[in-house]
Amino acid sequence: MMGSGTTLVEALLAERKPIGFDTDPLAIRIAKAKTMDLDKPKVLETGNAILNSVYQRPIDQRDQLREEYHSNWDSNTSKFVNYWFHSKTQGDLCTLMNEIRRIPDETLRTFFEIIFSAIIITKSGGVSVALDLAHTRPHRAKILHDSNGDILWGKEKLDQPSARLPFLSKKLRPVFDEFSNRFQRNFANLPDLKTDHPIPEIKYGNAKNIPLAENSIDLIVTSPPYASNAIDYIRAHKFSLIWMGFSVNELAQRRSRTIGGESTAGMKFEKLPSYTRHVIQGIEDCDPKKGRVLHRYYSEMTQVLREMYRILKPGKVAILVVGSSNMRGRDTETGECLTEIGRKIGFDVPAIGIRNIDRNRRMMPVGAKLSKDSQIQKRMHQEFVIGFLKMIGEGLGIAG
Repeated sequence: MMGSGTTLVEALLAERKPIGFDTDPLAIRIAKAKTMDLDKPKVLETGNAILNSVYQRPIDQRDQLREEYHSNWDSNTSKFVNYWFHSKTQGDLCTLMNEIRRIPDETLRTFFEIIFSAIIITKSGGVSVALDLAHTRPHRAKILHDSNGDILWGKEKLDQPSARLPFLSKKLRPVFDEFSNRFQRNFANLPDLKTDHPIPEIKYGNAKNIPLAENSIDLIVTSPPYASNAIDYIRAHKFSLIWMGFSVNELAQRRSRTIGGESTAGMKFEKLPSYTRHVIQGIEDCDPKKGRVLHRYYSEMTQVLREMYRILKPGKVAILVVGSSNMRGRDTETGECLTEIGRKIGFDVPAIGIRNIDRNRRMMPVGAKLSKDSQIQKRMHQEFVIGFLKMIGEGLGIAG
């Protein structure tokens, strides 16, 4: 649950050794890109070389690369690409990724992979035909224009005037220009980390089974996933990851194993404390399936909190920033339930902070107008900052 590595960067700036784990391949890449030492002249040289090469590549060669990529993809991945990316865009993306893959230095290659990803995964814009990709369920543009404004599909929609037409339309952005602009911004913002800073450890890892010794960590800071995939990162991240060698099927399997997922088959349910069971029961009474999904979430978070307790040194704390979800019109009360679970495990919880989230700055879309009937607008108005303290002299056993 390292996410994009903001905590790791802050640890480096504080001259502390950061350790991060995540199961999301794109999160791993982003965190590495944020914390790596880069030779700025080499970055500039490599970026300019990539751009010079792709701009000079003839269209027929770009199309040939697109065919090669499709021949290496399985049918589901190929269908996904054809649905979400226009054929011209596909050729340009293949050409760009082909240059990035040739970079021999892994650190430098990761940096350019993240720039590549950033031109695809955006809240608005981007080079796919998705209208709203970054943090919600994507929708495909009904009316698509090329970069010159000519209609590629959906002309018939224009004969049906509607106030929603601007929200159904998208104009394709030139891939190489987008990459160039993003590269210039990222290069200008490269941090100047001290050369003698601690070396971060960034690895694939499951928060329910952390490969660290007990009583070895001074501080944990993380923001766990929401229940029921309220913000589904891998669903968006696959738009970039398929160009980096991952298949749609493989990413679907990863998504199903993510904390907060909706599948409950084969799930080991934990025995939960009373108030948490009460919250689950309230949702289960409305929707038994959703109740099981929430039981899965709190079971997995019980396992995560146990691991945090195990690896923390006595007298040290874990800080969790969590938000509640809304399931069948009921609040999952995540802050209260995780606090209760943490106390059962053995943590003391000296304080819980509450942060109100500006409705116009939330990752989830809220619409231009306030609507009391909107399910999306009812969600995620607050975040809870919970401090879990592992007491000194309380014993090292972990409650079941």
